[in-house]
Amino acid sequence: MTTNRLSKPSVVSEKPTGMSAALEDRHFVTALARGLEVLACFPSGEAQLGNQEIAELCKLPKSTVSRLTMTLTRLGYLIHLPETRRYRLGMATLALGSAMMSRLDVRLVARPLMQELAAAGGCSVALAARERLSMIYVEFCRPQTSLAISSDLGQRFPLLNSATGRAYLAVVAEEERRGILLAMQATGEGDQADIRSEVDKAVQEYASLGVSCAFGSWQKDVNGIGRAFQPGGGLPPMAVSCVGPASRLSRSFLLKEVRPRLIELTQRLEATMPR
Repeated sequence: MTTNRLSKPSVVSEKPTGMSAALEDRHFVTALARGLEVLACFPSGEAQLGNQEIAELCKLPKSTVSRLTMTLTRLGYLIHLPETRRYRLGMATLALGSAMMSRLDVRLVARPLMQELAAAGGCSVALAARERLSMIYVEFCRPQTSLAISSDLGQRFPLLNSATGRAYLAVVAEEERRGILLAMQATGEGDQADIRSEVDKAVQEYASLGVSCAFGSWQKDVNGIGRAFQPGGGLPPMAVSCVGPASRLSRSFLLKEVRPRLIELTQRLEATMPR
């Protein structure tokens, strides 16, 4: 079973408030931010987008996007495909991603533990980090079964509907959570009261169970649980999720059999990684 790619990545970021907002705004380079938002529109290395699609995703004039894509192409961050008049990510972005991934020592420690859990629980196990309003997979393990969920490194999942996203929301400080909520509301993709209710539910659920739950919230036939942890090294919280087809991974099985193993895995990661 293969997951569907998200058609529209979340590119809205939280805005600081009060005096900190004034200080940050004074040093904020709008042109750079817009260029980075253009790059964030591409959900994977093979995706192709035209200027009009990018303009709609970034909510920018097409003329502005045309200048940005031309600049990014000259710098090697995008590749222009003349036959389709579209763009895909260039090798320069791969260099940036590789540099970041090499810093994530937690992946090396987590992978054998994740593979062990995937085999024991018959589920796909993912390690994810937050990027704006999405969680991005930085490591992924699956059991030896054709019915397991498969995914790609770098794939994005929504904060509000995914097990990793809900786990992240549950552990961050209230100030950060409030900023994320405001950013979610700014996208106009959900009702303010509904978003607040879902986040509150995730926080309460995590407090009582030690994990976040996503039973059909991302896809109706997919169940999953997630737990956040502190990776150390000054990095923000990350999260590990266990997901699979609802027909194989029931709510009861995930909570009774998989949950204790997931909690133990994250505790071992926190104990292993340098503070």
